[in-house]
Amino acid sequence: MYENIGTIILYRIKAKTTKSNTEKFCREFYGYTDKSNYGKYIYYRKGLLDMVPHIKLIRGAIIVQKNDQKKVITFLRRFNAEIHKRDMILTKKDKKQLTNK
Repeated sequence: MYENIGTIILYRIKAKTTKSNTEKFCREFYGYTDKSNYGKYIYYRKGLLDMVPHIKLIRGAIIVQKNDQKKVITFLRRFNAEIHKRDMILTKKDKKQLTNK
């Protein structure tokens, strides 16, 4: 149904957000590398974008498939982010990138 339709999501964390909330957002959204015992053990903790096929354009701008937009927007609203979204027609290159992830 939505095979050629994608959504571009532009987002920004509000300026008055605390540093700890911003760090929590980044960890939960992008994922992070966790080190324990002075770097002896290294683990990668997945974020939301590890589970959602996406194309990251620049900081604060991603393209997702139409059926995945709700997950991303719900997550961004949890952190009180400013969100702008528009539906768009995906090119062949975009579709290929989104299905390969």
